[in-house]
Parts: sequence; C-alpha cells; structure tokens
Amino acid sequence: MRMLEALKPLSLLLLRLGVGLIFIYYGYPMLFTDAHRIAESFAKMGLPFPMSYVVGIIELFGGALLVAGLFTRVAALLLAGVMAGAIWKVHLAKGIMAVGEYQFALIMGLAAFTLATTGAGPISIDRAMFRESAGRRQKGPRVKKD
Repeated sequence: MRMLEALKPLSLLLLRLGVGLIFIYYGYPMLFTDAHRIAESFAKMGLPFPMSYVVGIIELFGGALLVAGLFTRVAALLLAGVMAGAIWKVHLAKGIMAVGEYQFALIMGLAAFTLATTGAGPISIDRAMFRESAGRRQKGPRVKKD
C-alpha cells in the first residue's frame, strides 16, 4: 500500500492530462470547426443561443488549465458543472436507468469533480505558484521534542 501512496502525485497528473485532453478535444469544435452546427443543435434542445459557445469556452480552456495544472480546482468545478448540466438537460431524456445515454458525461463529470476536490497535486503549476497542498500542516504552536 505504501507504494500506491507514493504514486498519488503521478495518478493526479495522469488524471489531469487525460481529462484535460478529452475536454479540449470536445471543446475545440464548439468554437472553431462546427460552431454554427453545434449552436443550432443546442437551440433545438431549448438552450439559449450563446450556450454552445459558453460550453465550448469552458471545455477548451478548462481542459487546457487542467493539462497545465493551473487554477485546477476552479476549472474542474466549472467542467463538472457543464457535465452535470449536460446530463440533466440532454442525457436523462430516456430516464435514469438508461446509463448508456449518459455514461461518458457522468464519468467525465465525476473525474472533474474529483480534481476539484483534491486539487492538481504536487506535479502542477498550482503547486509551484501557490504552494497548494491537500495535506498542508496546520500552523500552531511548536512542540519541542526531547
């Protein structure tokens, strides 16, 4: 088990990279390649016109922030919110038991939420810039050891 504990920094890095790349992959077309078609499909689902662009911005730039490990908690929380909205507004049309309809959005949302709650980990710009640490020692009186 100690060996697995030592791999936590690497696992957070790999999770950030994988989740970030997937969000970049899905966010880019919303802004640059299929923007008009995607905006029309959002409108057919009853979402306001600019929503596809908002989602595209969050997915593309949020994914890039995850890859970099910069502002990870904020970016991941926004991405988790986008996935929750996608599940609620789009994928639950066939009911909660139709897991095949929303499994991808669910796992991406849960992975983003995990990063929002745990942070970027030690191999990140967040750590270098802000000294963010989930296991930071609390300040208090020092006890002299004999």
